Amino acid sequence: MSAPGPEVHSKARQAGVNFVFVTVALDMVAFGLALPVLPLLITQMAGGDDAHGAVVYGVFGTVWAALQFLCSPVLGAVSDNIGRRPVLLFSNFALGIQYVILALAPGLAILLLGRIISGVASASVTTANAYIADVTPPDKRAAAFGLMGAAFGVGFVLGPALGGLLGDVNPRLPFWCAAVASFAAGFYGLFILPESLPKDRRSPIQWRKANPVGALTFLREKTGVAPLAFAKFFSDLAHVVLPSTFVLYAAHRFEWGPKEVGLTLGVVGVLSIVVQAGLVGRVVRWIGAEKALMLGLGAGVIAFVVYGLASEPWMLFVGVAFGSVYGFAGAATQTLLTQRVSPKEQGRLQGALGGLTGLATLFGPAIFTGTLATFIADGAVVWLPGAAFLLAALFLVVSGILAWIAITDRKAPAIAAVSPIPDEPLS
Repeated sequence: MSAPGPEVHSKARQAGVNFVFVTVALDMVAFGLALPVLPLLITQMAGGDDAHGAVVYGVFGTVWAALQFLCSPVLGAVSDNIGRRPVLLFSNFALGIQYVILALAPGLAILLLGRIISGVASASVTTANAYIADVTPPDKRAAAFGLMGAAFGVGFVLGPALGGLLGDVNPRLPFWCAAVASFAAGFYGLFILPESLPKDRRSPIQWRKANPVGALTFLREKTGVAPLAFAKFFSDLAHVVLPSTFVLYAAHRFEWGPKEVGLTLGVVGVLSIVVQAGLVGRVVRWIGAEKALMLGLGAGVIAFVVYGLASEPWMLFVGVAFGSVYGFAGAATQTLLTQRVSPKEQGRLQGALGGLTGLATLFGPAIFTGTLATFIADGAVVWLPGAAFLLAALFLVVSGILAWIAITDRKAPAIAAVSPIPDEPLS
């Protein structure tokens, strides 16, 4: 029997990308369902004071991020050794268990237990990125990573809007629906998702490197990778301002409840789908990943400044529009980074990047919720509810400087650009 032709392999790869899109979208629906209600629930359980609730919510975010920081490099190394599929399945089912715990939690201690489980299991996105790098030729990765961004958008169209509406009925109902979405993603992957990493491209786990310190050393050792990776770190740090403070900010500044927040995040999701699925691939082909990265970061700076200075609710939607263009930065950064390491190192790369993201989300919630609490507290020297967003804009400026250093470094190799994708179909 003759071997399958190239068109069969292409269809198998596209099927794998589509499967990952669906599982990531379901994960983001689950996350979005909980987003409008979790900060308010924590504030309520913490006594009801907005400033104190912001601090407690920041502690929850810090604990979650600390575990993500510690576990992402380990799960990245594990996925290089046993494949991407088992790690994705573990993440989906563990997140489902976490949402059940949140739905039943009688107090802050049990809520924190749920977030601990989530922090350990939150490798689905970094592993999905490694999956995309496994099955996608370098010149098509921007569009594929854009598709992953669109999966986030789908989640944010459905999740927050439904979460806001359901939260008005019962503040625990969104968590039950999120659990269903996570378990659905797990079972979908269990029966349909193919493995993306051929056995001849797997590598043994080097435990001394499967930790945050080893992951950072890996980034430093790769020529041209570290500046770009840390540009991503500061971009991720800036982005933390949205999940950590937007709900609390909108509630305090404009007296919004779950419904208004959920519908606004739904608009964010619609624009994200348009940009990530419809524009990222085209724009990167047109102007290149480097210019797309700088365009995205510049738009992000404008978005956060608008959020921070908004005096009327409608102004937030101007920020949302610029924020959708900020989405170019993520796909462009991933494209450039995956081209600078070998195919056998994609899991370690994504694990290391996941560790940096964990580091950003480790410090970000405390930084931004602390800033919010400082500038809205009784007796504040200056009342400036949007101060956290202005700080995020500053972090994006730093990200832009590092990105510029990275993309003007002509010594940086493009290893993956000359490494052929294997011809065997996904197993």
